[in-house]
Amino acid sequence: MNANQADSPRDCPTSAESWLVRLHAPDCGPAERAAFEHWRAQHPDHAQAYAQAERLHANAALLAGDPLLRAASLAARRRTAARRDQRRLLARLLPMAVAASVLLAFGVPYLLRGTHVDHGGFSRRYASATELPRRLTLDDGTQMILDADSTVTTHFDAQRRLVTLERGRAEFAVAHAAAPFEVHAGGNVIRDTGTVFQVSKERDAVVVGLLAGSVEVTHGQQTQALSPAQQLRIAADGSSAVVGALDTQAAQAWGQGELVFRERRLDSLLAEMNRYSDTKLLLGDQRLADLRISGSFHAGDQQALVKALDAGWGLRAVTTGSHELTLYPGSPSNAGGARR
Repeated sequence: MNANQADSPRDCPTSAESWLVRLHAPDCGPAERAAFEHWRAQHPDHAQAYAQAERLHANAALLAGDPLLRAASLAARRRTAARRDQRRLLARLLPMAVAASVLLAFGVPYLLRGTHVDHGGFSRRYASATELPRRLTLDDGTQMILDADSTVTTHFDAQRRLVTLERGRAEFAVAHAAAPFEVHAGGNVIRDTGTVFQVSKERDAVVVGLLAGSVEVTHGQQTQALSPAQQLRIAADGSSAVVGALDTQAAQAWGQGELVFRERRLDSLLAEMNRYSDTKLLLGDQRLADLRISGSFHAGDQQALVKALDAGWGLRAVTTGSHELTLYPGSPSNAGGARR
């Protein structure tokens, strides 16, 4: 944290609630956002705590039009008018947290913050933590499946429907409308014409997979059209864009909470499984990273994966933290077992 504090124009917060206030402040700059990302990555508890704080704040925004909540918020602001800025801002979150608890009692399954913008448009932000994929309906009627550890923002107005994938993965079954539908991810633009497609923003690439209909993908100065059961993998640095066959079984499975892997590198497989659980699986020996694994696993079921890796590949798991298991090679007699 000290390094980020040195880069930041102000002292950095140390709690999820304080970060929530800072990030929504009008003068929050790039240095503070970078410090926040560093803080969130320091420990899984940080990311979980921030997701919970944002859930309370975001869901409460949906009830902003309720007259009783407006009155409660106004009363709270008047009572805290003499306090210092940060304490006053935090106090304003309290009535929103009460409102959010009402929403959560009715099973609101995702994080959402909505804001009216100029020219009759509307923007929203959807984010998920370590949970199973969620099926949501966007403002235009488009059906979206949002994967774990994923964030999208939407902006819909009379001229266009724009979705930005900030991180993670999402599927879109696009509703027909006069305004064009676009998804932006890592500088690439995916344009739809009545389609079911998926977009994944990975560390080293953006991947677009088409299940039905047609899309056009613009990357750099080039535009490519995809046909059903095709995918386009665009390197994060724009150095390459390769069209290949889409594994439709795997593409359809993750939206149901099932993950299908075919000869997947173990390090990549663990990274994907870790998105769905607070218990993280790590490699104690980097020579294991290139192991090729095939199988089908339920998202978030880390114990089932550990058992499969033990039975099929001779790996053993050692508890190395309260929410951490580290994988090591097993005995030579167990290694190289039959694959699932």
